[in-house]
Amino acid sequence: MHPIYNYLRHRKDVSLLLAAFLLLAIALFNPKVPIKRNIYSYLFAVDISQSMNVLDKTINGKPVSRLVYTQDILHKLVSELPCGTNISIGLFAGVSVAALYTPIEVCENFDAINDTIDHFDWRNGWSGNSRIRASMPVLAKTIRSFPAPAQVVFFTDGEEAPKLHIFNRQDLTSFQGGDDWLFVGVGSDKGTPIPKYDEFNQLIGYWANESFAMQPGIAQISESNLGTRNDSVANGEGDRYLSKLDETYLKELSKEINGMYVRGDSVSTILGAMKKQKPARRDNANFELRWILASIAGVLFILAYLPKHPVLELKAQWRTLVSRRRTLKQTP
Repeated sequence: MHPIYNYLRHRKDVSLLLAAFLLLAIALFNPKVPIKRNIYSYLFAVDISQSMNVLDKTINGKPVSRLVYTQDILHKLVSELPCGTNISIGLFAGVSVAALYTPIEVCENFDAINDTIDHFDWRNGWSGNSRIRASMPVLAKTIRSFPAPAQVVFFTDGEEAPKLHIFNRQDLTSFQGGDDWLFVGVGSDKGTPIPKYDEFNQLIGYWANESFAMQPGIAQISESNLGTRNDSVANGEGDRYLSKLDETYLKELSKEINGMYVRGDSVSTILGAMKKQKPARRDNANFELRWILASIAGVLFILAYLPKHPVLELKAQWRTLVSRRRTLKQTP
C-alpha cells in the first residue's frame, strides 16, 4: 500500500480521476438518506357527469368540452408538479368519487398518470346523477381508506342534478375532513345546452328543461334520483336546459366545508391555490444522493486536467505571448 500511496500522492490527476470513478460507481447504486420533510399527496377528483360534455371552453382557439379542457389542464398541471409529489386520480359521478389507484409518485409514474387522464370518458359514469354536495362525506371516507393522507383537488362545473331543494340538500354542519380541499371551477358563465350522446358517443340531441325540473314543496322521486336523468331529448331551441359554471354555489360549498375555490382558467392559478393547501403529512422521505455524487465526480474530473497552479500557468503563458509579440515587432 505504501508505494501506491506515494504514487497517488505525487500524481494528483490520477488521484482525482480515481476518486471521480469511485463516486460514479457509488452513484450507480442510487444511495438515499432519510430526511424529514413535507409530503404532498393529492387526489385529483374529476367530474365526468354529462354536463361536463358542454362545449363552452376553448383550447388554442378551438371549442372543446369541459371534460377535454380539464384533461388539458391536468396534463399541464402534472408536468409542473415536483418529483416526490404523490397523485391519485378519481372519477366523480352520482354521489361518490372512485379512486382509480392510491397516490403514486408523479415522476416515476408520469406516463401512467397521463395515460389515465387521456382515457377520461363520460361513459365511465355509473350514475346519471351529479350530487356534488352529497358526495363530500363519501369522498372523505375514500381519502381515509388510503394508506396515507391526501389533499383533494376537485374539478367540476358545480352542476347539481337533480337540482337542490330543501328535501335533498345534504346537511354538512357536522362534516369534518374538508379542510383545505380545493374546488376548481370548469366552464363559462354563459348558459350552454348539455349535449346528449348515445353509447357510441354520437350526438342525438340536447337535454331538456323537464329533465331538470323540480316539483316545488315535495321530494323529487324520479329517474334522476334513481341513477339516470329523464330520457327526454329536446327538439326545440327553447326547450333546452342551459348549463353554466355555478361559481357562486362552489364558493358557498367550499366555504361551508372550510375548503377553497379557484376558477380553473390557468395552471398557474391552480398551482398557486394548491400551494396554500397544507401538506398531506410530514414524514421521513428518501433523499437521493446520486446527482450530488455525479456532480462532485464531474468537478473532480475537470480538476484532474487543470494545471497544478492554474493562475501561475496563465500568467506564464501570457508573458510568453507578450514576449513573442515584442520579438516579432523587433524583427526587421
